[in-house]
Amino acid sequence: MRKMIVGGAQMGPIQQADSRETVVARMMELMRKAHAEGVKMLVYPELALTTFFPRWYAEDRAEMDRWFESEMPNGATQPLFDLAREMGMAFTFGFAELTPDRHHFNTSILTDAQANIVGTYRKVHLPGHVEFDPERTHQHLEKRYFEPGDLGFNVWRNEGVVMGMAICNDRRWPETYRELGLQGVELVTIGYNTPSVNSQKGAEGLRQRLFHSDLSMQAGAYQNSTYVVGVAKAGTEDGHHLMGGSIIVDPDGEVIARAETEGDELIFAECDFDRCTFGKATVFDFARHRRIEHYQRIGRQTGVIVPV
Repeated sequence: MRKMIVGGAQMGPIQQADSRETVVARMMELMRKAHAEGVKMLVYPELALTTFFPRWYAEDRAEMDRWFESEMPNGATQPLFDLAREMGMAFTFGFAELTPDRHHFNTSILTDAQANIVGTYRKVHLPGHVEFDPERTHQHLEKRYFEPGDLGFNVWRNEGVVMGMAICNDRRWPETYRELGLQGVELVTIGYNTPSVNSQKGAEGLRQRLFHSDLSMQAGAYQNSTYVVGVAKAGTEDGHHLMGGSIIVDPDGEVIARAETEGDELIFAECDFDRCTFGKATVFDFARHRRIEHYQRIGRQTGVIVPV
């Protein structure tokens, strides 16, 4: 039996005025709570160190570089790494990454229980738009401030479990989970910052947004026989509301833990990773059942082509 208590560290809003040090102190408090519950793997949200800055338009994109981290760990985050090492806890969190050659990515890192970074993922499916859009109720400018991830979808054997990462909008795309599933993934970690109302469809509010989020992660878990942990940054951030709804999903697609608030909140569940084996050996035994000769369109076509 390969059992591990896995936690989700949902975070409430982070305002523009909040310092990195203030935010990291909150993350450390959640880590202490997780340690008290026996958590060995802790998942934090996307862009966990800052407000969700892509909601603002800047003519000069360099104005937004203040929200990016040029190294990890750095002075502000080192105490979190030190605490994790002391507690023997692996973790993952998201941040805005500025590389030495000045590329900008929406990134997450994965550590082992000694706080060594063992994996890096850069968000592939960037939502939103590049230029200011007056037709939207609020801006979503990830395509302006980030480049699409250049590392692909990878997994790492970490603390005896095959782990993979995704970020926010990635959770809505079945290709994300299948790429990880084809590498035997057993735990997919996903951080997100999701507005509670669709900026282009006002009738799509909180209830439906939460439904779509759950649906995507539950389907991904079931169809690849893996645990999925989706963790939000939530609440009213600089006047903009982000939904919560952090969940842990088992390999049968069942939600086994769910956040009840929109603030800093720990969720956790004992995950038996041997449970991933059954689905991988039966319904979703890819080696026996996948028919890749019929999937060519997926790899060569992006937009829809309707037959005439």
